[in-house]
Amino acid sequence: MGSIRKQAGTGKLFLDFRYQGQRCREYTLLDDSPANRARLDRLLQRIERDIQRGQFDYAAYFPNSKAHRARQTSMPPVQGPVPTANPLKQGNGPQVQQNVSTPLFADFAQQWQAENAVQWRRSYQRTVADIVSVHLLPHFGQQEVGSISREQILIFRSSLAKAPGRKKETLSPRRINAVMNILRGILFEASDRYQFTCPFYNIKPLKVAKSDVQPFTLDEVKALLAAVREDFRDYYTVRFFTGLRTGEIDGLKWKYVDFSRRLILIRETLVAGEEDETKTIESNRDVQMSQVVFEALQRQFARTGPLKNWVFCNRQGQPLDHNNVTKRVWYPLLRYLGYTPRRPYQTRHTAATLWLAAGENPEWIARQMGHTSTEMLFKVYSRYVPNLTRRDGSAFERLLTTAMARVDVTQNLPAAAQGAQHD
Repeated sequence: MGSIRKQAGTGKLFLDFRYQGQRCREYTLLDDSPANRARLDRLLQRIERDIQRGQFDYAAYFPNSKAHRARQTSMPPVQGPVPTANPLKQGNGPQVQQNVSTPLFADFAQQWQAENAVQWRRSYQRTVADIVSVHLLPHFGQQEVGSISREQILIFRSSLAKAPGRKKETLSPRRINAVMNILRGILFEASDRYQFTCPFYNIKPLKVAKSDVQPFTLDEVKALLAAVREDFRDYYTVRFFTGLRTGEIDGLKWKYVDFSRRLILIRETLVAGEEDETKTIESNRDVQMSQVVFEALQRQFARTGPLKNWVFCNRQGQPLDHNNVTKRVWYPLLRYLGYTPRRPYQTRHTAATLWLAAGENPEWIARQMGHTSTEMLFKVYSRYVPNLTRRDGSAFERLLTTAMARVDVTQNLPAAAQGAQHD
């Protein structure tokens, strides 16, 4: 399977794919952007489709390719037809090349995990291991990785849609996509290493419904903080007004609380009771304390500061068990107030919408949230802002009314037209 890569020196994009057993690189003048990557991805799909069907004309795609002309002069003449696909298999999907000996899927999957574990968080390592053992090995484990066909992959995906999930009757589209992403990664690496055509071709992810974002209003937040148990009031105050993720606030240590600069340094997270790295590079950030948060953390320091480790912990000084807190504190609190049941993660969504409603700079909000850009901010949260600020076009209407009231609309009209206006 080919890829779209960026040149180290120029930053321009280029195509990297295999043709007739050789690695091909074709360079472009396109800058690295999502639009240009999408454009090249469509081109790469057409190229690989034609290669798989034995219809690829290098000169037609790249008429000015110096690299291709150099390969043509250096390559020995081909004796007979090039074995681009297995003639025993027919159809529109990609086929496996002849005489390719590959390891069992189970063996290669284990090797693939070991090689990639160094770049994964521990929590993601567990996720991958779970997907491989529960879903992939029972279906493909004893099959050669190079013999898996596109048809088998589609049948496997259909079977996932019928498999039971943890909370729902069947696996969700999001979970199915996660399983398929692991399968795709394994097959792409195997095809590149053993030089066979990857069967994971033109298999698009399932559509996933938008996240259920249900932020609380400021009045609801005040009611929640007034009604919650006193020993958890500061915990939820920090959650509501900083936008920290559950793992970030549960994994917060006093050494990362800087009272002098009023900053919360997000450097670690707590996942399944284990300390881990932050979710992304951008998640490694400094969150500013508002006065409310500053005072809440000062009160909390009087409780757990002498333990010198976790900010929010149990009586034994150990980190909070978020499942226990959710079941024994959070949901009973919502029921007591008559609120619709919502996940604790809605505290993060609440912080974002309140910041937007207050008119804070979107770039500043994105940094506080640990987002790479403001795109997600507006995509997910902006629809809640008019409900919180009543800025639904009326502000622009007032601006125009005020500005246009000062304009003499007759000053540039001809004399006859001015007279008509007075008539």
